Amino acid sequence: MLHNDLEELIIKNDENALRDFLNKDASLLKQVTSHDVSPLMLSCYFHKANSTKVILEFIKDLNLFEAAASGKFDEVAHLIFVAPEKINDYSPDGFTALGLACYFQNEEVARYLVLKGADVNLPSNNGFNVFPLHSAVAADNVNISKMLIENHSLINIAQQSGVTPLHSAAQNGNVALIILLLEKGAKVDVRMEGGKLPADLASEKGYLEIAEILSA
Repeated sequence: MLHNDLEELIIKNDENALRDFLNKDASLLKQVTSHDVSPLMLSCYFHKANSTKVILEFIKDLNLFEAAASGKFDEVAHLIFVAPEKINDYSPDGFTALGLACYFQNEEVARYLVLKGADVNLPSNNGFNVFPLHSAVAADNVNISKMLIENHSLINIAQQSGVTPLHSAAQNGNVALIILLLEKGAKVDVRMEGGKLPADLASEKGYLEIAEILSA
């Protein structure tokens, strides 16, 4: 298991302290964190941009998932060129490279992966059943969501707990995404576990006008 001090530095997002630490022993970056992901993936999941930047200074052999999550387009392109059959593989924590690129809003990487044949309708295999469109919508990214839909992403797919992309867009109050999804056939009457509609989630977050539109 990874040295606790390194995990703490990553989460603190202290660029200088982390760099000093890794200058003494960068081999720790090869170990797995207490979250069962690599240190680089940990920095991505916690949205610690400074830590991600520093870690990338010390790693030269990213895997496909790390490259997709951190937005390293050249590395992604090289890895797909070398092993195109791995484009729909799953990361150790159950996500595809496309799903990670969508969640971390790396649009150039996401577009490239789709161009090279990544399956836009392949969900995570970790029990959460997260599709790339779920990830893009959760990240409030209209451009990536539109790109996925243009490439035949299913609209009303449900992830864990029955949450559809429209549920997420409504909860986030993202009008542009809501319009996009509705124009492409998103259903307003789908209930997630517990019975809540997209309009209910919007209302709970105080987006009353959105809730009214989705209830019409």
